[in-house]
Amino acid sequence: MASSILSKQKPYDSSWTPKQNKLFEKALAKYDKDTPERWLNVAKAVGGKSAEEVKRHYEILLEDLRHIESGHVPIPNYKSTARS
Repeated sequence: MASSILSKQKPYDSSWTPKQNKLFEKALAKYDKDTPERWLNVAKAVGGKSAEEVKRHYEILLEDLRHIESGHVPIPNYKSTARS
């Protein structure tokens, strides 16, 4: 029963470093949706995060992508740094 109580808390609200995000991206490319124990493997690759944390991070990423693709997030207007 303790595990169900813990799962309702949000241990995945911790911050992610740029290095962890890069490791997360690489691990997602390596361990696709058909990989057994995908989130455990991704968590091991990232380090310092649980399987639940990386799965939640992925869900947040998908949610962000849905917002972007639906036009709810404006695409930034980057200034060109190239000189002619």
